[in-house]
Amino acid sequence: MDRYCVMGNPIEHSRSPWIHARFAQLTGQSIEYTRRLVPLGGFADAVRAFQGEGREARGCNVTVPFKFDAAAVAQHVSERARLAQAVNFLQFHDDGIHGDNTDGLGLVADVTTHAGLDLRGRDVLLLGAGGGAAGALGPLLESGARRVVVANRTLAKAIALVRRHAALALAHQIELEAQPLDAVRGDFDLVVNATASSLSGGGVPVAASVLKPGALALDMMYGPAAAGFMDWARENGAAPRDGLGMLVEQAAQAFLMWRGVRAPSAQVLAELRTSIG
Repeated sequence: MDRYCVMGNPIEHSRSPWIHARFAQLTGQSIEYTRRLVPLGGFADAVRAFQGEGREARGCNVTVPFKFDAAAVAQHVSERARLAQAVNFLQFHDDGIHGDNTDGLGLVADVTTHAGLDLRGRDVLLLGAGGGAAGALGPLLESGARRVVVANRTLAKAIALVRRHAALALAHQIELEAQPLDAVRGDFDLVVNATASSLSGGGVPVAASVLKPGALALDMMYGPAAAGFMDWARENGAAPRDGLGMLVEQAAQAFLMWRGVRAPSAQVLAELRTSIG
């Protein structure tokens, strides 16, 4: 039986084992998928230890705070992961560890398929410049959006992220810029919160003026952590959405890359929402 895991710290809250087990059940795949708590500063050792457990160990997902560490561990990375400098997907091959980033693919799939927002010609605001935002930016630029703004409290980090993606934005004829988080200009059809504000309880980091009427406001967190952002969106006339659909869709992309089988993500998302309540 092929074995996979998700590595992070903390990790006990992760829904990934349930999601992948359900994917496997629905597609007739035989896998084992577990959680692994990784000590801070010990990510590379944890990956080597998992690899050393035998050829049945085939790969892992990576969650906070190790997405940048995973980029350094991989010997081969996809172009989107190279631009993001963040990896959430590792696959073990004979020629080394292959890294990719499925966060943005999951985000775009959730927004367009489950939330029903066609991103072509739209204005998008991405809040944050950490691992989640970095993984999301490339696929957002490939979605057909008209304009993407990256806003971050430390403007230099947003500028660096934008500069890495400048050629991709130019190739898709999309306006791309960085702005300070406390002085965002304009209003947007989609606002994505990839900051740590939801986890820290720090409140919504931007003014409601960034929301176009009827905008979609999505927090990458889910459950109680996303409640404040979703309440803010609802109170200001936007459609609120949490990150549960993104979580399931990025997992579906990982499952496809590992197993070569597309999982029924809509069914699993519906079941997960019901189980969470």
